[in-house]
Amino acid sequence: MLFGLGVVTALGLAAFAVPALGDSDPAVPALELAGRSSVVVHSGDTLWSIAEAVAPDTDPRVVVDAIQEANGLSGAGLVPGQVLVLP
Repeated sequence: MLFGLGVVTALGLAAFAVPALGDSDPAVPALELAGRSSVVVHSGDTLWSIAEAVAPDTDPRVVVDAIQEANGLSGAGLVPGQVLVLP
């Protein structure tokens, strides 16, 4: 339970750092926050890449599972423009 709380805390803190990600290459759009705890999917984004961006110090598999559960996703398919809630 304490580990889950750590993941949620890390995701919440990472949500504020996400706009800085992707600034190094203007051809690749950065993750766009739709709110304090959500992200808009861009072309080429994957659950794995989003997990790494929002929680770089956490095992991406754990974060992917949490994102899937929070959004009721049964697979890994994403659609550009889709808004994902970050757990």
